[in-house]
Amino acid sequence: MKIGVVGAGGWGTAFARLLACNGHNVILWARRSEQALAIEADRENRQYLTGVVLPRDGLSITADLDAAIDAEVIVLAVPSFAMAEILERFPARSRDGLFVSLAKGMDRSSQLTMSELIEERLGPRAVFALSGPSHAEEVGRDVPTAVVLAGHDLEVGKQLQHAFATPRFRIYLSADLRGVELCATVKNVIALATGVSDGLGYGDNSRGALITRGLAEMVRFGVSFGVRQETFFGLSGLGDLVATCTSPLSRNRRVGERLGRGEPLTEILEGMTMVAEGVHATGIVHRLAHERGIEMPITDAVRQLLDGAAPLDLVDKIMTRAPKREDS
Repeated sequence: MKIGVVGAGGWGTAFARLLACNGHNVILWARRSEQALAIEADRENRQYLTGVVLPRDGLSITADLDAAIDAEVIVLAVPSFAMAEILERFPARSRDGLFVSLAKGMDRSSQLTMSELIEERLGPRAVFALSGPSHAEEVGRDVPTAVVLAGHDLEVGKQLQHAFATPRFRIYLSADLRGVELCATVKNVIALATGVSDGLGYGDNSRGALITRGLAEMVRFGVSFGVRQETFFGLSGLGDLVATCTSPLSRNRRVGERLGRGEPLTEILEGMTMVAEGVHATGIVHRLAHERGIEMPITDAVRQLLDGAAPLDLVDKIMTRAPKREDS
């Protein structure tokens, strides 16, 4: 199968490698020509996925977007905030392609999920989202991983499941496309909060409470959109939430941790080469929650934190809220 992967960050590179090792003809697109040339020559993405050797057979790297999207399947591995701009560059002939989004976020201006944005810009089509606990650094080294592939046409989904899966990369199918994408968005906000708690020097008790109550926020948020509640207890929900909130590989957790230590957000972001999607997702999720009347105290606290509030005050405020029923 000929597959184009758009976006040569860590996750895009790791996924392109996985597909090439699985016998597909893969073209990986990098935004900058010098980056594409370096990866092609070194067979390593030293900026975003250091130490992972890329196969020479079945994987080529280019800065020519047209060449990358001339494929049977187009995998979009760009950050959510860059998705709209990338889609604007797609020629008309790509409108018949099959799309898989790896982005974990929503579009800031339209408040659409990535699949909704793709269909808005390119017209109705088969669009899938791949999500779950899947750090690029581990997928690139073939650490056993399980993810979920969500879409409306599960017959096509089965074909992609068979094409993408390996003995160490297990894929489950879901018809709850919006639910999977909402999980992928909100869990990053909760990861920022748990990172702040860690940065303040709080322990496992606080982290466990934030993850649990954060999951409750995710469920309330998703239910308001009519998605399946059980999705939030699956790989894209609870699974990815735990990994993102606890792993040292999690960019969102690391940003929160540095905020908890008192570092300014601007300095943190300026020094990062990769994107922490939670920073962009917080405003979107908070705005939608406010419009829908959904109580999301952790999300509200993270929004205030990103606006400059003191991390200690906000974590204490969350952890010392008035007691209430757990099932409410």
